[in-house]
Amino acid sequence: MPVIREFLRQGAKVELAVVKSNAGLLRRIFPNLRQHLAPSYNIVYPKHGYNMGLWLLKNGAHLNKVIRFERMYAEKMVESHGFDVLFSDNRFGFYSRKAKSIYMTHQRRIAFPPMLSAFEPTGILWHAAVMRHFDEVWVPDLPEYPGFAGRMSHVSLAPRPIKFVGALSRFAGQETRQKEQAAPKYKFVAVVSGVEPARSRFENMLKEAFSKIEGRHAIIMGRPALGVKNWNEGNVDFFTHLEDEAFAETIQSADWVVSRGGYSTIMDMAVLKAKCIFVPTPGQYEQVVLARDLAEARSALTIDEKNFDDRSLLQMISQSSDDVRLPDTPKNELLKQAVLQSFRKRV
Repeated sequence: MPVIREFLRQGAKVELAVVKSNAGLLRRIFPNLRQHLAPSYNIVYPKHGYNMGLWLLKNGAHLNKVIRFERMYAEKMVESHGFDVLFSDNRFGFYSRKAKSIYMTHQRRIAFPPMLSAFEPTGILWHAAVMRHFDEVWVPDLPEYPGFAGRMSHVSLAPRPIKFVGALSRFAGQETRQKEQAAPKYKFVAVVSGVEPARSRFENMLKEAFSKIEGRHAIIMGRPALGVKNWNEGNVDFFTHLEDEAFAETIQSADWVVSRGGYSTIMDMAVLKAKCIFVPTPGQYEQVVLARDLAEARSALTIDEKNFDDRSLLQMISQSSDDVRLPDTPKNELLKQAVLQSFRKRV
């Protein structure tokens, strides 16, 4: 969303390639932008993280097929609509020989579980091979190590020009909002995200845990397709979805925010200056690494999903220090400069 907004600010005509799951949300936020339906990778994250490798092996042929189709889809888009720039948010095949193609990722180093760490160099080389198909690589992190993604974003191998574009969040500009209440409204606010079945499993775990903890809590369910609805069950307020301003206010009214540890979520929470407890999605080892590194830096807390309940949650915050806080997000014009430079003709 910040990238789309910056292209629009700089006078670009923008159209969106979307998958069904995010089409509705993007239509509400950018109602005037034309949408094109794009193929989905349909990745399913298993309940147990160690099964993720088996899932990838089993579905590798399907993923390669989608990437090949995506490649033809991108070329056809350029031929049909005359686009000058294609911007890929971590989509491996979304590039064209006939347009400036930009690839965005914070995972220049693929995160591997400890038992497979010997394959990390292979992962770096594989991802570098993907990047060679693009003209530029944008990294949503700070240029100075460790930034927010640490070793994952700061890698010496650079097969294409690398541009760090800063921490990106759709809530930029709302980070200094003042709370109207003298005391926080909620003890815990949970943000549910991700794909099924992991998303619903996490939501149910939160319901059970919060119902046993004294105080008032909220769960933002991450279901924009259901519209903006809310209700309460006992001491828990439920929101199917919140628009940006209401979302920011709810986060900033909480003592603690509980969420998955996805990179976009981390950047959003950093901008909103939330005190966070991350529960990484099993199978997404990237989230484990991000949460672990932030916990070691005393910037956030983390709980493994298999250990998550009301007791572990209360024990975690009782043992934490008062200065737990994500790093600041310094203001800069890195994204603006990258967007303006993207208008230059390819050489």
